[in-house]
Amino acid sequence: MSILNRKRIVLAVTAGIAAYKAAFLVRLLVKKGAEVRVILSPEALDFVTPLTLSTLSKNQVEYEFSNSDGSWNNHVELGLWADLMIIAPATANTLSKMADGASDNLVLAVYLSAKCPVFVAPAMDLDMYRHPSTSQNIERLKTFGNLIIPAESGELASGLSGEGRMAEPENIVSFVEDKIQSKAPLNGKKVLVSAGPTYELIDPVRFVGNFSSGKMGIEIAKAAADMGAEVSLVCGPSAISTEGFAIRRTDVISALEMKNAMESQYTEADIVIMSAAVADYRPANIAEQKIKKKEDEMVIQLVKNPDILKGLGEKKKNQLLIGFALETNDEIENAKAKLKNKNLDMIVLNSMQDKEAGFRKDTNKVSFITKDQQLISHEAKNKSEVAKDILNFIVEKLML
Repeated sequence: MSILNRKRIVLAVTAGIAAYKAAFLVRLLVKKGAEVRVILSPEALDFVTPLTLSTLSKNQVEYEFSNSDGSWNNHVELGLWADLMIIAPATANTLSKMADGASDNLVLAVYLSAKCPVFVAPAMDLDMYRHPSTSQNIERLKTFGNLIIPAESGELASGLSGEGRMAEPENIVSFVEDKIQSKAPLNGKKVLVSAGPTYELIDPVRFVGNFSSGKMGIEIAKAAADMGAEVSLVCGPSAISTEGFAIRRTDVISALEMKNAMESQYTEADIVIMSAAVADYRPANIAEQKIKKKEDEMVIQLVKNPDILKGLGEKKKNQLLIGFALETNDEIENAKAKLKNKNLDMIVLNSMQDKEAGFRKDTNKVSFITKDQQLISHEAKNKSEVAKDILNFIVEKLML
Protein backbone atom coordinates (compact mmCIF):
# COMPACT_ATOMS: atom_id res chain seq x y z
CA MET A 1 0.00 0.00 0.00
CA SER A 2 1.10 3.55 -0.70
CA ILE A 3 2.70 5.89 1.84
CA LEU A 4 -0.28 8.13 0.93
CA ASN A 5 -2.70 5.77 2.65
CA ARG A 6 -4.68 7.68 5.32
CA LYS A 7 -3.01 10.96 4.31
CA ARG A 8 -5.21 14.06 4.21
CA ILE A 9 -4.56 15.89 0.95
CA VAL A 10 -5.75 19.28 -0.26
CA LEU A 11 -5.66 19.41 -4.05
CA ALA A 12 -5.76 22.96 -5.39
CA VAL A 13 -6.71 23.39 -9.05
CA THR A 14 -6.06 26.67 -10.87
CA ALA A 15 -7.14 28.03 -14.24
CA GLY A 16 -5.12 26.19 -16.87
CA ILE A 17 -6.18 23.80 -19.60
CA ALA A 18 -4.42 21.03 -17.66
CA ALA A 19 -7.15 21.36 -15.03
CA TYR A 20 -9.00 18.56 -16.79
CA LYS A 21 -6.29 16.20 -15.50
CA ALA A 22 -7.35 17.00 -11.94
CA ALA A 23 -10.14 14.44 -12.19
CA PHE A 24 -7.63 11.69 -12.98
CA LEU A 25 -5.35 12.92 -10.20
CA VAL A 26 -8.14 12.84 -7.61
CA ARG A 27 -9.06 9.31 -8.65
CA LEU A 28 -5.47 8.11 -8.30
CA LEU A 29 -5.03 9.71 -4.88
CA VAL A 30 -8.26 8.19 -3.59
CA LYS A 31 -7.18 4.77 -4.88
CA LYS A 32 -3.98 5.20 -2.90
CA GLY A 33 -6.09 5.48 0.24
CA ALA A 34 -5.85 9.25 0.70
CA GLU A 35 -8.66 11.52 1.86
CA VAL A 36 -8.83 14.30 -0.73
CA ARG A 37 -10.46 17.71 -0.50
CA VAL A 38 -10.42 19.80 -3.66
CA ILE A 39 -10.36 23.59 -3.87
CA LEU A 40 -10.50 25.65 -7.06
CA SER A 41 -9.52 29.14 -8.05
CA PRO A 42 -12.66 30.94 -9.36
CA GLU A 43 -11.39 30.91 -12.95
CA ALA A 44 -10.72 27.15 -12.79
CA LEU A 45 -14.51 26.71 -13.05
CA ASP A 46 -14.12 27.49 -16.77
CA PHE A 47 -12.09 24.29 -17.16
CA VAL A 48 -13.51 21.74 -14.71
CA THR A 49 -16.75 21.33 -12.76
CA PRO A 50 -17.03 21.00 -8.98
CA LEU A 51 -19.57 18.20 -9.46
CA THR A 52 -17.01 15.96 -11.14
CA LEU A 53 -14.36 16.56 -8.52
CA SER A 54 -16.72 16.26 -5.56
CA THR A 55 -18.05 12.96 -6.91
CA LEU A 56 -14.56 11.54 -7.31
CA SER A 57 -13.23 12.88 -3.99
CA LYS A 58 -16.45 12.21 -2.04
CA ASN A 59 -16.03 15.65 -0.48
CA GLN A 60 -17.55 19.03 -1.23
CA VAL A 61 -15.46 21.21 -3.54
CA GLU A 62 -14.84 24.81 -2.45
CA TYR A 63 -13.88 27.75 -4.64
CA GLU A 64 -14.98 30.88 -2.78
CA PHE A 65 -14.37 32.34 0.66
CA SER A 66 -18.07 32.19 1.48
CA ASN A 67 -21.12 30.29 0.29
CA SER A 68 -24.50 31.54 -0.90
CA ASP A 69 -25.99 30.77 2.52
CA GLY A 70 -23.49 33.11 4.16
CA SER A 71 -21.32 30.34 5.66
CA TRP A 72 -17.56 30.79 5.62
CA ASN A 73 -15.07 28.39 4.05
CA ASN A 74 -12.38 28.47 6.70
CA HIS A 75 -9.10 28.56 4.77
CA VAL A 76 -7.02 28.40 7.96
CA GLU A 77 -8.79 25.27 9.15
CA LEU A 78 -8.38 23.63 5.75
CA GLY A 79 -4.69 24.50 5.59
CA LEU A 80 -4.08 23.04 9.05
CA TRP A 81 -6.17 19.93 8.28
CA ALA A 82 -3.94 18.82 5.43
CA ASP A 83 -1.00 16.44 5.73
CA LEU A 84 0.10 17.71 2.34
CA MET A 85 -1.09 20.10 -0.36
CA ILE A 86 -0.80 19.67 -4.12
CA ILE A 87 -1.31 22.61 -6.48
CA ALA A 88 -1.93 21.15 -9.94
CA PRO A 89 -2.03 22.80 -12.35
CA ALA A 90 -0.13 25.80 -11.02
CA THR A 91 -0.37 28.53 -13.65
CA ALA A 92 2.18 31.31 -14.19
CA ASN A 93 -0.27 33.71 -12.55
CA THR A 94 -0.64 31.49 -9.48
CA LEU A 95 3.12 30.96 -9.18
CA SER A 96 3.66 34.71 -9.26
CA LYS A 97 1.07 35.36 -6.56
CA MET A 98 2.41 32.55 -4.39
CA ALA A 99 5.92 34.00 -4.64
CA ASP A 100 4.67 37.47 -3.68
CA GLY A 101 2.34 36.34 -0.90
CA ALA A 102 -0.86 37.51 -2.58
CA SER A 103 -4.13 36.16 -1.24
CA ASP A 104 -7.00 37.13 -3.53
CA ASN A 105 -8.64 33.69 -3.82
CA LEU A 106 -9.29 30.60 -1.71
CA VAL A 107 -6.41 28.61 -3.20
CA LEU A 108 -3.85 31.23 -2.23
CA ALA A 109 -5.35 31.74 1.23
CA VAL A 110 -5.19 28.00 1.96
CA TYR A 111 -1.62 27.88 0.62
CA LEU A 112 -0.55 30.67 2.97
CA SER A 113 -2.23 28.88 5.89
CA ALA A 114 -0.76 25.44 5.20
CA LYS A 115 1.79 24.04 7.67
CA CYS A 116 2.33 20.87 5.63
CA PRO A 117 4.55 20.06 2.64
CA VAL A 118 3.30 21.82 -0.51
CA PHE A 119 3.82 20.24 -3.95
CA VAL A 120 3.56 22.50 -7.00
CA ALA A 121 3.01 21.23 -10.55
CA PRO A 122 3.59 24.13 -13.01
CA ALA A 123 1.59 24.15 -16.24
CA MET A 124 1.79 26.80 -18.96
CA ASP A 125 2.97 27.41 -22.49
CA LEU A 126 6.60 27.06 -23.54
CA ASP A 127 7.53 30.76 -23.67
CA MET A 128 5.78 31.47 -20.38
CA TYR A 129 7.58 28.57 -18.71
CA ARG A 130 10.95 29.74 -20.02
CA HIS A 131 10.41 33.39 -19.11
CA PRO A 132 12.93 34.65 -16.52
CA SER A 133 10.16 35.84 -14.22
CA THR A 134 8.64 32.35 -14.10
CA SER A 135 12.03 30.78 -13.43
CA GLN A 136 12.64 33.33 -10.70
CA ASN A 137 9.25 32.64 -9.10
CA ILE A 138 9.86 28.88 -9.12
CA GLU A 139 13.27 29.30 -7.53
CA ARG A 140 11.80 31.62 -4.92
CA LEU A 141 9.08 29.10 -4.09
CA LYS A 142 11.77 26.46 -3.58
CA THR A 143 13.44 28.68 -0.99
CA PHE A 144 10.11 28.73 0.89
CA GLY A 145 10.30 24.95 1.14
CA ASN A 146 7.83 24.14 -1.63
CA LEU A 147 8.49 21.01 -3.68
CA ILE A 148 8.32 21.63 -7.41
CA ILE A 149 7.11 18.79 -9.63
CA PRO A 150 9.03 19.27 -12.89
CA ALA A 151 6.96 20.18 -15.92
CA GLU A 152 7.13 17.73 -18.80
CA SER A 153 7.80 18.22 -22.51
CA GLY A 154 5.23 17.59 -25.21
CA GLU A 155 2.52 19.18 -27.29
CA LEU A 156 1.06 22.30 -25.68
CA ALA A 157 -2.33 23.96 -26.01
CA SER A 158 -0.85 26.66 -28.28
CA GLY A 159 0.27 24.06 -30.77
CA LEU A 160 3.91 24.45 -29.78
CA SER A 161 5.88 21.56 -28.46
CA GLY A 162 8.27 21.76 -25.53
CA GLU A 163 8.49 22.19 -21.78
CA GLY A 164 5.52 23.46 -19.83
CA ARG A 165 3.09 20.53 -19.79
CA MET A 166 1.85 19.65 -16.34
CA ALA A 167 3.28 16.33 -15.22
CA GLU A 168 0.91 13.45 -15.87
CA PRO A 169 -1.21 12.46 -12.84
CA GLU A 170 0.64 9.14 -12.46
CA ASN A 171 3.96 10.99 -12.39
CA ILE A 172 2.65 13.52 -9.87
CA VAL A 173 1.57 10.73 -7.54
CA SER A 174 4.92 8.93 -7.92
CA PHE A 175 6.83 12.16 -7.25
CA VAL A 176 4.79 12.87 -4.11
CA GLU A 177 5.11 9.26 -2.88
CA ASP A 178 8.89 9.28 -3.35
CA LYS A 179 9.32 12.58 -1.49
CA ILE A 180 7.02 11.65 1.37
CA GLN A 181 8.66 8.22 1.71
CA SER A 182 12.18 9.68 1.71
CA LYS A 183 11.25 12.14 4.46
CA ALA A 184 9.20 9.68 6.52
CA PRO A 185 10.63 9.35 10.05
CA LEU A 186 10.83 5.54 9.87
CA ASN A 187 11.94 5.28 6.26
CA GLY A 188 14.39 2.40 5.89
CA LYS A 189 13.53 0.92 9.30
CA LYS A 190 12.09 -2.54 9.87
CA VAL A 191 9.48 -2.65 12.61
CA LEU A 192 8.24 -5.91 14.13
CA VAL A 193 5.03 -5.75 16.18
CA SER A 194 3.10 -8.39 18.09
CA ALA A 195 -0.60 -7.93 18.79
CA GLY A 196 -3.69 -9.64 20.12
CA PRO A 197 -4.21 -12.51 22.53
CA THR A 198 -3.04 -16.07 22.32
CA TYR A 199 -5.47 -18.97 22.58
CA GLU A 200 -4.19 -22.08 24.33
CA LEU A 201 -6.24 -25.08 23.26
CA ILE A 202 -7.95 -27.37 25.75
CA ASP A 203 -9.61 -29.46 23.05
CA PRO A 204 -10.62 -28.79 19.43
CA VAL A 205 -13.39 -26.35 20.49
CA ARG A 206 -12.22 -24.81 23.78
CA PHE A 207 -9.28 -22.68 24.81
CA VAL A 208 -7.70 -20.66 27.60
CA GLY A 209 -7.31 -17.02 26.56
CA ASN A 210 -7.93 -13.38 27.44
CA PHE A 211 -10.05 -10.46 26.30
CA SER A 212 -7.45 -8.70 24.13
CA SER A 213 -8.84 -7.56 20.76
CA GLY A 214 -5.43 -6.76 19.24
CA LYS A 215 -6.48 -3.17 18.53
CA MET A 216 -3.54 -1.49 20.27
CA GLY A 217 -0.87 -3.52 18.52
CA ILE A 218 -2.59 -3.31 15.15
CA GLU A 219 -2.84 0.48 15.47
CA ILE A 220 0.90 0.56 16.20
CA ALA A 221 1.59 -1.50 13.07
CA LYS A 222 -0.62 0.80 10.97
CA ALA A 223 1.02 3.93 12.35
CA ALA A 224 4.49 2.51 11.68
CA ALA A 225 3.50 1.83 8.07
CA ASP A 226 2.18 5.40 7.78
CA MET A 227 5.57 6.62 9.02
CA GLY A 228 7.39 4.79 6.24
CA ALA A 229 8.59 1.65 8.01
CA GLU A 230 8.71 -1.85 6.59
CA VAL A 231 6.27 -3.47 9.01
CA SER A 232 5.83 -7.08 10.08
CA LEU A 233 2.92 -7.94 12.37
CA VAL A 234 2.60 -11.18 14.32
CA CYS A 235 -1.03 -11.29 15.38
CA GLY A 236 -2.96 -13.58 17.64
CA PRO A 237 -6.65 -14.24 16.95
CA SER A 238 -8.23 -10.90 16.05
CA ALA A 239 -11.09 -9.77 13.83
CA ILE A 240 -9.41 -6.42 13.09
CA SER A 241 -8.29 -6.10 9.48
CA THR A 242 -5.00 -4.66 8.23
CA GLU A 243 -6.10 -4.77 4.59
CA GLY A 244 -4.97 -1.73 2.64
CA PHE A 245 -1.83 -1.22 4.73
CA ALA A 246 1.74 -2.08 3.82
CA ILE A 247 1.94 -4.65 6.59
CA ARG A 248 3.27 -8.20 6.33
CA ARG A 249 0.97 -10.09 8.68
CA THR A 250 1.54 -13.49 10.24
CA ASP A 251 -1.51 -14.87 12.05
CA VAL A 252 -0.90 -17.24 14.96
CA ILE A 253 -3.01 -18.87 17.66
CA SER A 254 -0.86 -20.05 20.55
CA ALA A 255 2.01 -18.56 22.54
CA LEU A 256 4.42 -21.11 21.08
CA GLU A 257 3.39 -20.14 17.56
CA MET A 258 3.85 -16.47 18.42
CA LYS A 259 7.28 -17.18 19.93
CA ASN A 260 8.44 -18.97 16.77
CA ALA A 261 7.09 -16.24 14.48
CA MET A 262 8.68 -13.41 16.49
CA GLU A 263 12.04 -15.13 16.81
CA SER A 264 12.19 -15.95 13.10
CA GLN A 265 11.88 -12.26 12.21
CA TYR A 266 13.70 -10.75 15.16
CA THR A 267 17.25 -10.56 13.81
CA GLU A 268 16.16 -8.46 10.81
CA ALA A 269 14.19 -5.93 12.87
CA ASP A 270 15.35 -2.48 13.94
CA ILE A 271 12.43 -1.83 16.30
CA VAL A 272 10.42 -4.52 18.08
CA ILE A 273 7.21 -3.67 19.93
CA MET A 274 5.72 -6.55 21.90
CA SER A 275 2.16 -5.45 22.63
CA ALA A 276 0.50 -8.88 22.47
CA ALA A 277 -1.29 -10.20 25.54
CA VAL A 278 0.37 -13.61 25.65
CA ALA A 279 -1.16 -16.30 27.85
CA ASP A 280 1.13 -17.11 30.76
CA TYR A 281 0.03 -20.75 30.89
CA ARG A 282 -1.24 -23.44 28.51
CA PRO A 283 -2.87 -26.82 29.09
CA ALA A 284 -0.31 -29.56 29.58
CA ASN A 285 -2.30 -31.85 27.28
CA ILE A 286 -4.69 -31.03 24.44
CA ALA A 287 -7.55 -33.48 24.02
CA GLU A 288 -7.86 -34.76 20.47
CA GLN A 289 -11.65 -34.91 20.73
CA LYS A 290 -14.14 -32.58 22.35
CA ILE A 291 -14.25 -33.25 26.09
CA LYS A 292 -17.72 -34.44 27.08
CA LYS A 293 -19.52 -32.93 30.01
CA LYS A 294 -19.66 -35.80 32.48
CA GLU A 295 -18.40 -34.74 35.89
CA ASP A 296 -19.41 -31.77 38.05
CA GLU A 297 -15.79 -30.63 38.07
CA MET A 298 -12.96 -30.73 35.59
CA VAL A 299 -9.31 -30.22 36.41
CA ILE A 300 -6.97 -28.88 33.73
CA GLN A 301 -3.25 -29.06 34.40
CA LEU A 302 -1.48 -25.96 33.13
CA VAL A 303 2.18 -25.50 32.31
CA LYS A 304 4.05 -22.23 31.98
CA ASN A 305 4.48 -20.69 28.54
CA PRO A 306 7.89 -19.32 27.56
CA ASP A 307 8.40 -15.61 28.23
CA ILE A 308 8.68 -14.37 24.64
CA LEU A 309 9.72 -10.83 25.54
CA LYS A 310 12.40 -11.94 27.97
CA GLY A 311 13.77 -14.31 25.35
CA LEU A 312 13.99 -11.50 22.83
CA GLY A 313 15.71 -9.32 25.41
CA GLU A 314 18.35 -11.99 25.97
CA LYS A 315 19.02 -12.15 22.22
CA LYS A 316 18.99 -8.37 21.72
CA LYS A 317 21.85 -6.84 19.77
CA ASN A 318 21.08 -3.58 17.99
CA GLN A 319 17.28 -3.70 18.20
CA LEU A 320 15.18 -1.24 20.13
CA LEU A 321 12.93 -3.46 22.24
CA ILE A 322 9.68 -2.11 23.66
CA GLY A 323 7.31 -4.04 25.89
CA PHE A 324 3.87 -3.51 27.41
CA ALA A 325 2.75 -3.92 31.00
CA LEU A 326 -0.90 -4.15 32.02
CA GLU A 327 -1.00 -3.94 35.81
CA THR A 328 -3.65 -4.00 38.54
CA ASN A 329 -1.51 -2.89 41.49
CA ASP A 330 1.92 -1.37 42.20
CA GLU A 331 1.92 -0.43 38.53
CA ILE A 332 5.09 1.63 38.27
CA GLU A 333 7.20 -0.68 40.46
CA ASN A 334 6.08 -3.78 38.57
CA ALA A 335 6.64 -2.12 35.20
CA LYS A 336 10.15 -1.00 36.15
CA ALA A 337 10.98 -4.52 37.28
CA LYS A 338 9.85 -5.93 33.90
CA LEU A 339 11.81 -3.25 32.09
CA LYS A 340 15.03 -4.32 33.81
CA ASN A 341 14.47 -8.07 33.92
CA LYS A 342 13.60 -8.30 30.23
CA ASN A 343 16.35 -5.96 28.98
CA LEU A 344 13.95 -3.45 27.41
CA ASP A 345 14.61 0.02 26.09
CA MET A 346 11.15 1.19 27.08
CA ILE A 347 7.98 -0.20 28.58
CA VAL A 348 4.45 1.08 27.97
CA LEU A 349 2.41 0.88 31.14
CA ASN A 350 -1.37 0.87 31.40
CA SER A 351 -3.42 0.11 34.46
CA MET A 352 -6.59 -1.88 34.86
CA GLN A 353 -7.55 0.80 37.41
CA ASP A 354 -8.07 3.30 34.56
CA LYS A 355 -11.51 2.94 33.02
CA GLU A 356 -10.18 4.29 29.69
CA ALA A 357 -7.48 1.59 29.49
CA GLY A 358 -7.38 -2.14 29.03
CA PHE A 359 -9.00 -4.71 26.75
CA ARG A 360 -11.98 -4.22 24.44
CA LYS A 361 -11.76 -0.41 24.48
CA ASP A 362 -11.07 2.13 21.75
CA THR A 363 -9.08 4.28 24.18
CA ASN A 364 -5.99 3.75 26.25
CA LYS A 365 -4.19 5.67 28.96
CA VAL A 366 -0.49 4.95 29.10
CA SER A 367 2.81 5.96 30.63
CA PHE A 368 6.24 5.44 29.11
CA ILE A 369 9.13 4.29 31.27
CA THR A 370 12.59 4.26 29.71
CA LYS A 371 15.61 2.24 30.77
CA ASP A 372 17.10 5.38 32.35
CA GLN A 373 13.98 5.51 34.58
CA GLN A 374 12.35 8.45 32.82
CA LEU A 375 8.56 8.42 33.35
CA ILE A 376 6.25 10.15 30.86
CA SER A 377 2.51 9.99 31.48
CA HIS A 378 -0.19 10.65 28.89
CA GLU A 379 -3.86 11.44 29.09
CA ALA A 380 -6.44 8.97 27.79
CA LYS A 381 -6.57 8.96 24.00
CA ASN A 382 -7.91 6.91 21.13
CA LYS A 383 -5.62 3.95 20.54
CA SER A 384 -4.66 5.27 17.12
CA GLU A 385 -3.34 8.42 18.79
CA VAL A 386 -1.58 6.39 21.48
CA ALA A 387 0.15 4.43 18.72
CA LYS A 388 1.43 7.67 17.20
CA ASP A 389 2.65 8.86 20.60
CA ILE A 390 4.59 5.63 21.09
CA LEU A 391 6.26 5.78 17.69
CA ASN A 392 6.98 9.51 17.87
CA PHE A 393 8.65 8.99 21.25
CA ILE A 394 10.75 6.17 19.82
CA VAL A 395 11.84 8.36 16.89
CA GLU A 396 12.52 11.49 18.93
CA LYS A 397 14.02 10.00 22.09
CA LEU A 398 15.24 6.45 21.50
CA MET A 399 16.64 6.67 17.97
CA LEU A 400 19.06 9.51 18.74
